[in-house]
Amino acid sequence: MRSGQRVRGGARLLDVKRMESPLGFLRVALVVPKFGFTAVRRNQLKRRLRELTRQHLLTRSSSCDLLLRARKDAYDASFEHLREDVGRIAAELS
Repeated sequence: MRSGQRVRGGARLLDVKRMESPLGFLRVALVVPKFGFTAVRRNQLKRRLRELTRQHLLTRSSSCDLLLRARKDAYDASFEHLREDVGRIAAELS
């Protein structure tokens, strides 16, 4: 996370770091900090982010590692707002 390059694609709910990779495919890591929320809320957010990552990012043919870290506001965001943020990230990677 420290050595990655920050992606500034207008994402408001996620912090994104990018690091080039020689593997030839995209890898994504999700970090969902506790921020005082219950395990149920954290797991719900992780499931949403995994699905959006599968739909929007893993279809890209880029060779890099991405770290997506949820901000506190992501817990209260709707699925559509999360989709917009992940879409912005995907557009930035293209």
